[in-house]
Amino acid sequence: MASSVEVSWQLDGITMAGTVVRPAGDGPFPSVVLVAGSGPTDRDWCSPLLPGSNGSGRLFAEAFARAGIASLRYDKRASGPHARENVTKLIGTMSMQSHLDELVEAVRVLSELDFIDSARIVGLGNSEGALHVLHYATTPQHVPFAGIVLAAPPGRPIQSVLLSQLALQSAQVPGGAALMPKVEEAAARYAAGQPMNPDPGLPDTVKMVLASFEAPVNLPFARELWVESTCDSLGKVQVPTLVLIGGRDVQIDVRADGGPLQEAAAGMTNVTFAFPANANHVFKEDTREPAEVAASPGNGYNGPGTHLDPESLATILAWLGETMRWRVSA
Repeated sequence: MASSVEVSWQLDGITMAGTVVRPAGDGPFPSVVLVAGSGPTDRDWCSPLLPGSNGSGRLFAEAFARAGIASLRYDKRASGPHARENVTKLIGTMSMQSHLDELVEAVRVLSELDFIDSARIVGLGNSEGALHVLHYATTPQHVPFAGIVLAAPPGRPIQSVLLSQLALQSAQVPGGAALMPKVEEAAARYAAGQPMNPDPGLPDTVKMVLASFEAPVNLPFARELWVESTCDSLGKVQVPTLVLIGGRDVQIDVRADGGPLQEAAAGMTNVTFAFPANANHVFKEDTREPAEVAASPGNGYNGPGTHLDPESLATILAWLGETMRWRVSA
């Protein structure tokens, strides 16, 4: 029977914490490090900004354990129960490198467990987390990944992804589409290194999203993120890679993001693509009509009735079994 153990470690004077799920048996086990998406998303892939606590990170960990695969999922320093007390320590220090440092330490902690096969550790990142996994896989590391899974990776610069998301949300409210030029003007100022200064007439929800990119605690990370996409590094990956984008994802698009990623990986035999039809952004099954998903995407994320998309889970397990030569059970 699978079991869970809480682990913790220090990074730059801040305690980081995570959960290791161990399959039944003696090991050594292959394992997966799960890296959550953007903002305050915690180790389970839950966010205080969205209702529900039935996070995909925890569900993936449990499913992997049933298949004989161990896992570690962790709270980033700006997420989880201690985020508020950590924020003041992180002001001005958050960057792509600081997120990579978190992942490096998480992999180290996992690799040093006596029931883990350190030569068979895979990184699985969701959304923004896919960028951090990709950075790890394309830089020299003491414990290299044996493979990576990029789940809902942005194939466009985050600026373009954000504007398309806001346009989709704006289209759901009367007069919303007419506001998009003002959003684009604010984004252009930010891209030029200036303050956004969003129009006061924009909805508070939109202004809050824009303001998050200028919050002192998020800098300089937010400016680095603004211009980056997975395409920037995908061509450098040498380990087996699985790219997943769900057909019901209203944040990362099968065509707008998947197309550039496929072009970036053209001729790379180590990169596999899958587009599960009913998977949303966090790879829950969502069979609602596209317009309904767009109107309330968060309803399909962490609610008590939500579950992992079967096609996505089967694809990941099959890829692990075939590519990594693991004995994986469904």
